[in-house]
Amino acid sequence: MQLAIIGLGRMGANIGRRLMRGGHEIVAYDVSPDAVAALAREGSKPASSLKELVGKLTPPRAVWVMLPAGKITEDTIAELSGLLSAGDTVIDGGNTFYKDDIRRAATLREKSLTYIDVGTSGGVWGLERGYCMMIGGDKAAVDRLDPIFATLAPGIGDIPKTPDREGRDSRVELGYMHTGPAGSGHFVKMVHNGIEYGLMQAYAEGFEILKEKGGTELPEAQRFELDLTDVAEVWRRGSVVASWLLDLTAQALAEKPALDNFTGVVADSGEGRWTIEAALEEAVPANVLSAALYARFASRKPGSFALRLLSAMRAKFGGHVEPKAGT
Repeated sequence: MQLAIIGLGRMGANIGRRLMRGGHEIVAYDVSPDAVAALAREGSKPASSLKELVGKLTPPRAVWVMLPAGKITEDTIAELSGLLSAGDTVIDGGNTFYKDDIRRAATLREKSLTYIDVGTSGGVWGLERGYCMMIGGDKAAVDRLDPIFATLAPGIGDIPKTPDREGRDSRVELGYMHTGPAGSGHFVKMVHNGIEYGLMQAYAEGFEILKEKGGTELPEAQRFELDLTDVAEVWRRGSVVASWLLDLTAQALAEKPALDNFTGVVADSGEGRWTIEAALEEAVPANVLSAALYARFASRKPGSFALRLLSAMRAKFGGHVEPKAGT
């Protein structure tokens, strides 16, 4: 099939590469001419503007927008809506807030354009491993573009089979699914990212407990100098906490066991916050996911006023003295 891609960052460019490897034709645009030229050398058709990009497509057109959530995506889709024709499809594969998807789908529907939201997971590994996709929007449009999604998906791998269930979409076992109407794809991906925060925090806290078992504050007989790299490696093999995140943890520890190439400041993409907002709207307790999000906030303020005030209160009521830096 033919597909246009707008945004050739770490994921957008690799999506184009995987599709070209699968025999699809890619028309590519990015604000960076170098990024456009780089993908063109690998076989894509370059475009220097959105207007040129649309002109190189054969109706019914499909345009995949892979840009950061927010104004840049809003402005791009608004401009596209004035260039595309009835029957064309706009796909947003970024981390957009699902309520924005619902609004955009309604706006584009008034122009006889179709809007599809694709929650896309796979990161920088997607080119080789494939992308897990959660797809919201009109079913007929999703089905028409199925060859695109099938090429991007991981396909049948070594994932343990679950019992067959009547009515299950066969695409699910290939790594992608039609989740429902516009907004549902990004909603499922949003919760996926919220869970990701919790899993990452659990691994981080667990490995710190292992690491601190060698600390001098413990009686010598109770200290264990554990090789965290080997612990991660053995857990990958048959343990119930094995996962791709653990695989990546093992890689990071093998490369730098002390992890001294990182500052410990952890950003959040926004989807963790949106997940907590959804939990509040639905009155769903989300204790672990909330704590994981707040831990990311705390990481960015190691010497925050709140932490200083905690220390001050401990000193006032119990005479507790702050440990010296580095202890």
